[in-house]
Amino acid sequence: MTKETESTTLAGDAETIFRAGVAAADPFHAVAAALEAHDGEWSQAGRIHLVAAGKAAVPMMRAALDTLPHAKVAQAFAVTNYENVAEIEGAEVAGASHPLPDENGAAAARRIEEIAHDAATSDLVICLVSGGASALLPAPADGITLAEKIRANDLLLKSGADIVAMNTVRKALSRLKGGGLARAIHPAQGLALILSDVPGDDLAIIASGPTVPDPAAPGEALEIVRRFGLEADMPASVMAHLEKRAAAPKGTFVQTTENILVGSNRISLQATENAARQLGYETVILSEWLEGDVQEAVEALHAAALRAPRGQKTAILAGGETSVQVTGRGKGGRNQEMALRFAVLCEASPLSRDWAFLSGGTDGRDGPTDAAGGIVTAETVPALEAKDLSVDAHLADNDAFHALQAAGALLVTGATGTNVADLQVLLLG
Repeated sequence: MTKETESTTLAGDAETIFRAGVAAADPFHAVAAALEAHDGEWSQAGRIHLVAAGKAAVPMMRAALDTLPHAKVAQAFAVTNYENVAEIEGAEVAGASHPLPDENGAAAARRIEEIAHDAATSDLVICLVSGGASALLPAPADGITLAEKIRANDLLLKSGADIVAMNTVRKALSRLKGGGLARAIHPAQGLALILSDVPGDDLAIIASGPTVPDPAAPGEALEIVRRFGLEADMPASVMAHLEKRAAAPKGTFVQTTENILVGSNRISLQATENAARQLGYETVILSEWLEGDVQEAVEALHAAALRAPRGQKTAILAGGETSVQVTGRGKGGRNQEMALRFAVLCEASPLSRDWAFLSGGTDGRDGPTDAAGGIVTAETVPALEAKDLSVDAHLADNDAFHALQAAGALLVTGATGTNVADLQVLLLG
């Protein structure tokens, strides 16, 4: 087998393993199983109101409508990113922007608030929550416009802050996040079925915790804004709100909503491990939640590859969500940047064996692109150099998309209908 053929085989295996991880996060089956297990909650309710938000909103809503008795369902509304919008019989489906919020998302947030407030004490509001719901449901706090909230979110995305820090600030600026939806549901009963895309599956962090009390101290969001040096660029209304919030005592919270985790990155990571073993690879879990700066993650993966025993096929696996500090004006996402940076590092410090590396978002969309991520091999950088393209210049401009596109190294899956963060697959021949 030639070196190029071996790399192609490894790249194909990497995609097969990644897709097994995505399949394990199938939101339809997760919701159907949870509703069947918790039939006592919905069978005793007077009426059922269904709301779904996130990248997996459509399959989650379909599963709920297929499982629940139609006569009990009073209202059904779902909001998802534009790429995932699809018709659902018996439900209203809206599209909104992700990762930057838009007016359609604000309208969806108001609609969900209306449904929650309409629920009687004897009713049940079932909330189907998945990754992406935080940006898809912008509900600015009083005194803050949507444009100002979008500006704040854009600054956070480009700051290098991780998802936990970003969601802490988002909750502080929202009517729905940080338990706001649960407050709107009270005194009715609520049941939230949640698909996780965050470290440790912390329910207060997933989608900024719309049905979970905010554990953060009132002043924590303000501290985060200052820590990342965003204070001068934040809209005055945002800073005024955060300063007022920091000075106020923490309010009381009456919880009438039960929260249940139905899927997570950890489950998908286990599925990639099983798939790799079925293909004959020895497996190593580098991290159950790979986070922090993307370059540091790349170096950790490279070091693990150097430590891996020779003479056997090895799969080094990870899941999580890294961050990229955006300083350029190019196109890409954290997975594409990670893949390209790994190829560059391996060019400078070769692994001396065949390899393929995949980094992809389980939602099928990495950043503002139509690619899920990238699949690189030892041939990626030479392919770009053969076209007189500077890899360093593309990275300096945060333009991994066009570099990988030119090398034929983009991972394109289309919208998957789920979102449990990212998966990394490094295969060694």
